[in-house]
Amino acid sequence: MADNMIPKADYAVVGGSGTLSSNFPANVKDEDVKIVAENLYFDTPYGKSPAFRHFTVGDKHVLTVRMHGWRSGVTRADASRQVFWVFREAGVKRIISEGGVGTVNKLLDIRDFMVPDDYLDMSMRKDVMLDGRYLLVMRDALCPELREALIKATKKRFDGRIFTRGTYAVTDGRHFESPAEVAMLNGHADIVGQSMCPEVYLAREIGACYAGLYFTVNYGEGIKKWSHQDMTDIFYDDAPMIGEIILETIRNVDAEDRKCECLELRKETLLKDVYNQESAKG
Repeated sequence: MADNMIPKADYAVVGGSGTLSSNFPANVKDEDVKIVAENLYFDTPYGKSPAFRHFTVGDKHVLTVRMHGWRSGVTRADASRQVFWVFREAGVKRIISEGGVGTVNKLLDIRDFMVPDDYLDMSMRKDVMLDGRYLLVMRDALCPELREALIKATKKRFDGRIFTRGTYAVTDGRHFESPAEVAMLNGHADIVGQSMCPEVYLAREIGACYAGLYFTVNYGEGIKKWSHQDMTDIFYDDAPMIGEIILETIRNVDAEDRKCECLELRKETLLKDVYNQESAKG
């Protein structure tokens, strides 16, 4: 049953494969982390939402959703709209995304972390928006302030390789990329996955900061052979650490005192009269 009493929250976590096996953040024993409510479903203009969890880190309220809201019978475009519509209604200002990705850059290895500073959208899900009111300037699309906090938290809890910039190439999936696709992306991107777009657009549309933490879980096809067991081990072994990094980031980032330009890079569209006329017709 859907409950449209959406709780207010300044922070959100879009959970991917990195935290899926850890039931984030229920597995965390930190005293300042409390579960407020779970299995929260909301009616949205794009269909019934996936399940949300509401928790607190100290006095900071957070909404989180598993696996980007993806589930059977719902397009990924609609899943993204459902999730970010809820974030907008909740008043979310800071969004952290995480996930497992493949390598495109041949210098990367499995179990490297990357906090990318740019993206390359190769998906077909480009025209995904909530209401079309804004022109979205995608300069610094990955919030520099939130990225810096993620980098610091990752360095505190992980002694492996951490890449503090790079480009995330987004493909549709649900399959992995072919050797030819990986070869095409090489030189243009460093990692490849399926989730950053349209999330990065929708975050900008609702005026929220967005950044992501990505763990390499497989080599891009044609770079180096990898085994499904490697992915399985990462999936189960490293999820608690990724959750701790995200919580540490939330502790260290203020939601109100934003020194980035994320909100200012959302402009009123020059086509607003056209949108208003079309809305009136509907």
